[in-house]
Amino acid sequence: MPTPSFLAASLYVATGGGLGAWLRFLVGRAWVSAIGPIEAGAFPYNTLTVNVVGSLLMGLLVGGFARYGSHGEGVHLFLAIGLLGGFTTFSSFSLDFISLVERGQLGLAAFYAGISLAAGFACLFLGLLIMRSV
Repeated sequence: MPTPSFLAASLYVATGGGLGAWLRFLVGRAWVSAIGPIEAGAFPYNTLTVNVVGSLLMGLLVGGFARYGSHGEGVHLFLAIGLLGGFTTFSSFSLDFISLVERGQLGLAAFYAGISLAAGFACLFLGLLIMRSV
C-alpha cells in the first residue's frame, strides 16, 4: 500500500486522536458514575485505567500487526498513533520501553524510563512554579 500523503496521514491521526480522547473522557465519566464524584476524585482511577488498558491494547495491536500485517500505514496511524495516542500516551511509552528491553538494551530502557519520569515530573513542577509566579 502506498504511504499516505501528509494531509491524509494527519487526518488519520486527528480522527483517531479525537476518538481516543473521547474514550478517555468516557472512562472518567464511568468512574464517576460507578463510585461517585468524591471517591473518583480521591485517586486517579481514570488515569490508571487508561494507562493500563491502553498498554494492553497497544500490545495486542503491535502483536497483531506483527502476526497478521498492519493493513497499511493508514491503519497504523489511525489506531496506534491516533486512537491510542489520544486515549493515553503511556501505551507508547510502554511500547518504547519494552522494545528496548526486547533488544537487550536494559540500561537504555532503564535510562529512558527514569529520564521520562524525572523530566516529566520536574517540568510539570517547573510549569506550576512559573505560572504561580506570574
